[in-house]
Amino acid sequence: MAEFEAQLRESQKQVSEAQARISEVTDRIEKARSRMAAGEEVALDIENATLEEVNAHAEAMNANIAELIMGLDDVTAAFSKDFDEMRNKTGWEKFVGIFSKAKAEAMRQERMRTASIDDKLQDLIAKSDTIVKLLQGQLDMLNTQKERVEANLSATLDEREAVVGELEKLREEIQAMDPKIIELENRISVEQDAAERTRLESELAALNAEYNEKVQAEQVKLARSQTLERYIEKGKTWLDSLQNQAATQMVLINKLQTDTRQRVVLYDALSKSLKTAQQQEVAHRINEIGVETDKQAQAAMAGIGAATNSRMADMLEAHEDQMVFARKVLEQKARADERFARRFAAIVEKHDKNLYGS
Repeated sequence: MAEFEAQLRESQKQVSEAQARISEVTDRIEKARSRMAAGEEVALDIENATLEEVNAHAEAMNANIAELIMGLDDVTAAFSKDFDEMRNKTGWEKFVGIFSKAKAEAMRQERMRTASIDDKLQDLIAKSDTIVKLLQGQLDMLNTQKERVEANLSATLDEREAVVGELEKLREEIQAMDPKIIELENRISVEQDAAERTRLESELAALNAEYNEKVQAEQVKLARSQTLERYIEKGKTWLDSLQNQAATQMVLINKLQTDTRQRVVLYDALSKSLKTAQQQEVAHRINEIGVETDKQAQAAMAGIGAATNSRMADMLEAHEDQMVFARKVLEQKARADERFARRFAAIVEKHDKNLYGS
């Protein structure tokens, strides 16, 4: 598992780098918002190249983790083989069995008793949990970033709505002034009295000054609206990126957690299979010597048989619940695998066709 450990360390490094880059982009958005609130000129530096770089790094990180998960799947698939080897006699046990079946069986039982399958399962589950914690930490961080960006966007949307309202009001006022200016200009053009003409020209000058102020204010509001609009678009783009990344994390976490439940069910089923096979062998040996035992031995065997029958009855009664649970876990795993394969099709193909390095 040295390769797994190295890959896990690489994933942890990539997650750390991804978090730093994500925080940096969110910080830029918040700083831009602060400058806008202070009335300063804002030049948003959250360009597409920056977003693409962050997204590309996130994809590489998730691809690395996806390969880790598929490596755990490979180890899980090997469990059945390990159990088969435990169930069957080794070459040496078969050789010993030629001279003493009891000795060969005792050797096999001792090997089964000391087998490290449980340790391997626990190690596998521990590795799954480690990856889940890594992913959960990344998901929590993404959700925190989303909350920060959403809060900024909400305030900015409210502000832009207010600015657009003010802009529309200014435009209505400017439009309403046009007829007044035209009327004054017409009156001045036909006015013969010098004093009245002077008064009208003063009135027109004041109206034109007010008009120009409103036009200038309109330009300021328009520029403000455009700045807010650009900020909102950048924020929406970044929020969409965070949501996509969070969705990917949830797919990976769901698959890992479902796989862990499936591994426990698989181990339990294989363990019961081994125990059942061993019980059948013991029962077969008891049947062979049954005709040669005395009454006391027969009574003991009857007791064993009654206990065995009772145990088997309990097992049969519990079997339905176990099967329902196992089937449910397998259905959950199938759905989790489907989501995983959809999102990481390229990684799955590379793994299945052994195309590493091509």
